[in-house]
Amino acid sequence: MSGKILLVEDDPNLGFVIKDNLTLKGFHVTLCENGIDGYQMFQQKPFDLCILDVMMPKQDGFSLAKSIREKNKQVPILFVTAKSMLEDKIAGFESGGDDYIVKPFSIEELLLRIGVFLRRSNKINTQEEVFRIGTFSFNFTNLLLQHDEESKILTHKEAEVLRLLCENRSRVLKREEILKAVWGDDDYFLGRSMDVFISKLRKYLKEDSSVQIVNYHGVGFRLEIAV
Repeated sequence: MSGKILLVEDDPNLGFVIKDNLTLKGFHVTLCENGIDGYQMFQQKPFDLCILDVMMPKQDGFSLAKSIREKNKQVPILFVTAKSMLEDKIAGFESGGDDYIVKPFSIEELLLRIGVFLRRSNKINTQEEVFRIGTFSFNFTNLLLQHDEESKILTHKEAEVLRLLCENRSRVLKREEILKAVWGDDDYFLGRSMDVFISKLRKYLKEDSSVQIVNYHGVGFRLEIAV
């Protein structure tokens, strides 16, 4: 594997270990030790993935993610956190993160997460997929949701969830199906986090009252479009 990674980690020892191991695997890693330096570096260079520690001096990882999202909606963001509280994970997704990994973790686990993101990025760049959702046009290839003259760039996770809903309009898509397809697991914490993404998509689609993401309690979701 290869790719350009922005690593923002305030623990110099952990930062060195992660950078060293990823470099050995062929990645080009830029390491910063606080959020302010990390954002300055993000503005200067293109990156394929951002790995952000949550608890950092000067600017925390959540605030940094929000700043990055204002500039770039597409780059995957992976949080590294010592916190396992549900509220912290949800806050990470609300700030624009795509996934998280909890300390302590193995380099092998980190590499697996990175590999998933980069493979998805390559797929998005090579396969054209466009859906009509009422008066919306959803271009999964470019992560672009358009309505009239307005357009919104979705994050990878938002786009993947919406694509699944589009592809399964004829049935109720079970919660565990979405979780396994998009997050690779169906545990309780990810389920609560998925609800954040569903809420975001509903907000994006509210301009067309004929479009609804209907919650079938205890089962799953279905994208319904009134004719």
